[in-house]
Amino acid sequence: MATRSRSARAAALASSVQRSKPTPYPSKARSAFVRRSVLAALVLAALTLLTISFRSPTAGALHDLQGVGSSILRPFQIAGTRVAQPFRDAYDYFDSLANAKSENERLRQELATYRSTQLLNAEKAQEYEQLVKLMHYHQGSTFPNGYRAVNARVISFSASAFAHTLAIAAGSSSGITVNSPVVNGDGLVGRVSNVFSDTAIVTLLSDPNSYVAARDLHTGVQGLVHTGPGGTLILDDVSKQLVVSPGDTIVTNGTRDPRYPDLYPFGIPIGKVPVGGVSVTDTAAFLQVQVQPFANLGSLDSVAVLVKAKSKR
Repeated sequence: MATRSRSARAAALASSVQRSKPTPYPSKARSAFVRRSVLAALVLAALTLLTISFRSPTAGALHDLQGVGSSILRPFQIAGTRVAQPFRDAYDYFDSLANAKSENERLRQELATYRSTQLLNAEKAQEYEQLVKLMHYHQGSTFPNGYRAVNARVISFSASAFAHTLAIAAGSSSGITVNSPVVNGDGLVGRVSNVFSDTAIVTLLSDPNSYVAARDLHTGVQGLVHTGPGGTLILDDVSKQLVVSPGDTIVTNGTRDPRYPDLYPFGIPIGKVPVGGVSVTDTAAFLQVQVQPFANLGSLDSVAVLVKAKSKR
């Protein structure tokens, strides 16, 4: 009985309460139509105002209304400009700074390219000048008889400060042998001290173990050219009674006795006696003669190796 009475009471309460109907939402088509209508109205209004502004005279009610509107909005424009000016200045500063950095980097790269090109051109010009001098020496009257020249490019200098040598790109395959004289367009450079198939090692005049039989071309005074004190070249073993003058040219002495052939043929220019290069002391047995080499031994790009020519039968 209790269960039945509870069911009847719940049914009576449910029947007495009326639920409100939900508010219907506008359809999607209606919303899209409204948005399009508003957009079309705004576009039409904008076109109308533009047309009136272009076609209206410079005087009149509409012109005066535009002037009043501009006057009213002028303070806001000025305020907006002043507020935006620091941000605009900051943007211009950072933009100009970025452009300046980019320009500096571009100029730095162009400068590096220009310097490398300039160095390459200078190196090529120096090599060309040395080759021209070699050609003139080959065709000149001082070129030794019975020899031919093997031109070779210098590929490396010795990395040691105590070893005065360089490597050239020519070897035994070109007829080069040990002790072959080496020259450039200015004068004697040294001799071949080691040879391989396509390369060779050249010992320079400045090496402490280098000795060259030489003579003064003007006076005929003979001696030995080798490295003296301080690394300079000297003409040694010259008697104090002989005369050697500044400006005299020193050349290779060549073979004086067939029984003792010299490594160097006669007449290869070695250097000249500089001003103040001749001195003598009471205790010394020989003259002290300095020799300034014609060849720049520290800056060689190409050389010529003198190889004995084969005799024709």
